Amino acid sequence: MRAVVAVLVFVTAAHAALWGIFQDRQQAPDFTGMLPSVSYAPFEGTAHPDVDNIPTAEKIRSDLKKLSTMTRAIRLYSSTGGVEMVPPIAAEFGLKVTLGAWIDKNTDRNEREIDAAINLARKNSNVIGIVVGNETVFRGEQKVEDLIELIKRVKKSVNVPVTTGEIWNIWRDYPELASNVDFVAAHVLPYWENFSSAQAVDQAMYLYQLLREKFPGKRIVIAEFGWPSAGYNRLNADPGPFEQAVVLRNFVTRAEAIGMEYNIVEGIDQPWKFFEGGVGPYWGILNAAREPKFSWTGPIVNPNYWKLAAIALLVGVLMSLPILRLPEPTVLQALLLSAAANGVGAWLATVFAYWDGHYFIFGSAFALTLGLILLGPLVLIAMARIEEIAAIAFGRSPRRLIAKGAPVVPATIGENLAFPKVSIHIPAYFEPPEMLKQTLDAVARLDYPNFECVVIINNTPDPAFWQPIQDHCRALGERFKFINAEKITGFKAGALRIAMDRTAADAEIIGIIDADYVVDPDWLKDLVPLFADPRVGLVQAPQDHRDEDRSLMHYIMNGEYAGFFDIGMVQRNEENAIIVHGTMCLIRRAAMEMAGGWAGDTICEDTDLGLAIIEHGWVTHYTNHRYGRGLLPDTYEAFKKQRHRWAYGGFQIVKKHWRRFLPGASRLTRDQKREFSLGWLNWLGAESLGVLVALLNLAWVPIVAFADIAIPDRILTLPIIAAFLVSLGHFVVMYRLRVPVKSGQMLGAMIAAMSVQWTVSRAVAQGLITEHLPFARTSKGGLSRMSIEFQAFWEAVIGVLLLVGAVVLVATNTKQIREIYIFAAVLVLESLPFLSAVAIAILESSRANSFQFWRNAGVRTAELIGLRPVAVPTVSGPSQSTEVRQESR
Repeated sequence: MRAVVAVLVFVTAAHAALWGIFQDRQQAPDFTGMLPSVSYAPFEGTAHPDVDNIPTAEKIRSDLKKLSTMTRAIRLYSSTGGVEMVPPIAAEFGLKVTLGAWIDKNTDRNEREIDAAINLARKNSNVIGIVVGNETVFRGEQKVEDLIELIKRVKKSVNVPVTTGEIWNIWRDYPELASNVDFVAAHVLPYWENFSSAQAVDQAMYLYQLLREKFPGKRIVIAEFGWPSAGYNRLNADPGPFEQAVVLRNFVTRAEAIGMEYNIVEGIDQPWKFFEGGVGPYWGILNAAREPKFSWTGPIVNPNYWKLAAIALLVGVLMSLPILRLPEPTVLQALLLSAAANGVGAWLATVFAYWDGHYFIFGSAFALTLGLILLGPLVLIAMARIEEIAAIAFGRSPRRLIAKGAPVVPATIGENLAFPKVSIHIPAYFEPPEMLKQTLDAVARLDYPNFECVVIINNTPDPAFWQPIQDHCRALGERFKFINAEKITGFKAGALRIAMDRTAADAEIIGIIDADYVVDPDWLKDLVPLFADPRVGLVQAPQDHRDEDRSLMHYIMNGEYAGFFDIGMVQRNEENAIIVHGTMCLIRRAAMEMAGGWAGDTICEDTDLGLAIIEHGWVTHYTNHRYGRGLLPDTYEAFKKQRHRWAYGGFQIVKKHWRRFLPGASRLTRDQKREFSLGWLNWLGAESLGVLVALLNLAWVPIVAFADIAIPDRILTLPIIAAFLVSLGHFVVMYRLRVPVKSGQMLGAMIAAMSVQWTVSRAVAQGLITEHLPFARTSKGGLSRMSIEFQAFWEAVIGVLLLVGAVVLVATNTKQIREIYIFAAVLVLESLPFLSAVAIAILESSRANSFQFWRNAGVRTAELIGLRPVAVPTVSGPSQSTEVRQESR
């Protein structure tokens, strides 16, 4: 344990060191003077000034007191709506004011703005200019000639310089505008022109010189220059707090050196400008709380950096503490788990920084909150999978797993130990008679002296199905009991209850096998001895299948099934928390009766009973040795129906048993509760969450692509990619370490596992709104035929829509916003489970599903490249025969 503690300390120290190494510290020229002017809007919050965002004199006074320590003047953009209070209050702090008259297409408002600006200029001696309109020509709200008339009108009415504020190229393209103003008020905002932060200042200097040369002798003022501290990139333009600080400090230093007149946009962040491309709220040198975003002298650093580091480290330490509860964790196991925990801590610190450094309207706050809520279980699932990787790759070997040939504990059947009677129950419903006969013949060959077999065919009135079985049971002898029960309720559980009524009174152990399973002779001989321990209530052997060679689809299906029995069940067995899956199961009769027997209120009666037995404190055992082999579902449709039944039944069990997971409600241990809870989350939760997030993201595509708002930030999208990579790594590592299959079958198993995501999520959704669905028999034995309907229609629709959504995002991302590319990548990843279903459905009906097709293809390929001799027909003549062969190379 000391070594594990040392590992946790080491990982925490390494995490802290990484924060130190990656701390951003940038240099820029110091600026100790006063800014000549900054833009000021006396609004706060997210409400638009035209609606209900009216400033108060107290708030304006507080703002200007703060700004008076940083600037000599302020620029306004309107003269009504409460802004008219600014000039007299500014005079209290010695601030000069450049008035603004907001001009748009509303003639009445324009008149009010102009009249108010004229009156303010006349009444306030600290007014040093008036800007009539702000980018009015650029927005197309006034023609140049009409704007000139408004400017002339104002010039006649005041004694201060009058101009208009326009982007630099408007001044260049409309020289007549410059001829009718007292000075050129040019807006130079390199961000909007896609220049990087490193190019921004050079671009501003170039454009300032261009305007000076264009209008020699004219007073040139850079009326807006700035850089946003947050938001999305625009081609090369990269907003950010460091970028803002470096750009502004470089700009003011160079501007002061050449005597440039300029105004910084803006003084205070404006959260209500959320509609301006994501960066609108973040141009201020003060944040919305009126706190400086950066220092004008010294190195540029994030003042909250080490607070975020502390959050990351604290979360990492807290999430690492459960490692100390693991039974004998190894150093590498602890290292991987602690590293993952600290990674989650770093992500949470990033989330906190994002939340603290951004402004949210209701919609964006709701979207972010919803995204984080959905990511919560996703992170838990990823952590659970990392824990399983650590346990299997680096942890101790399984200790409770029953291995073939190993001595069983506490005793082995011997000369002085009685053979407890076993009653084997085989329920059947419209099963192919020849298949069921094979099952019965295998039972007859069991190398165990004391057993009976109860065969119950239920709700199968057709004699063609039950008569041959009745005759076969008679032929096999008195050990085999045949029951033909019609019109019973409770699905498979109802049949098994009837079988219990016909079970021998002295039977101590009940064995359950499906009608398609051919058991090995030593099944009972090897596993019944485990019941010598009176605490043991249940012993489970894995499922396996004997017909994977039917087709390529069946081959990958069998590989997919194997993963559960060789990975999940082995790990759960270590905590005495296995999932009972019916067939190949041995149950102590006393344990079954204590748990209430077969319940018909779920369609997964076997798992339901197994959990109930564990809840009563019984010990369970598991072996991953294959003691029997059944048949795979006939078709992909049957495979999906079976998985739907398992998922729906699993959700029924969650609803039925969750109260027994409360403290004191059952004899479940904390580790058992954890295994079952994480198991449900890892399966039902992961699949449902994957579909839900995919559909929400799909619905979000048009908002991002066409409204250009609410782009999902990388703190929401990168974790989805990370979780996918964890799942991919988990699958590959677990299969390589635990499942004895070839690489090709492993790849196919991965596709098959992904292909049922939609099926499982539908089952969970139906479980939320319904209480019971009919039991659906899994078609086996070759009786069913492939449906003419395409078995992945909805998966195809959703998968294609996700791909189309990704293409639309990329095609409409003319600004090359990185977050949009990441979002598109997420959509592609989310499409893979849906397209996997499409691939299997297509495979099922194609020639490629046949192994012979691939063998023939291999032969043809070898012949084409000369690796195999090609026989050419013999040519016979009257005097000779010739056989031509191409020698193999």
